[in-house]
Amino acid sequence: MSDINTLSFEEAMRELEATVGKLETGEATLEESIALYERGAALRAHCEARLREAEERVEKITLAANGQPTGTEPVEGL
Repeated sequence: MSDINTLSFEEAMRELEATVGKLETGEATLEESIALYERGAALRAHCEARLREAEERVEKITLAANGQPTGTEPVEGL
């Protein structure tokens, strides 16, 4: 398994979905299930952190009266 911190959001989501799928089958041993759950929790936290980072970078373009961009400001409420 790769280091979670090096995964992109999309890679982590794919792995998280696969992990949940394995847990839902009920075929894993107790120890495997615990390891899957722990990895899944770490993947979820990583995805949430990546989303927060992306939200912080989203910016709204402010326009002058003539329609020209004058700068950016953080988007509120994401």
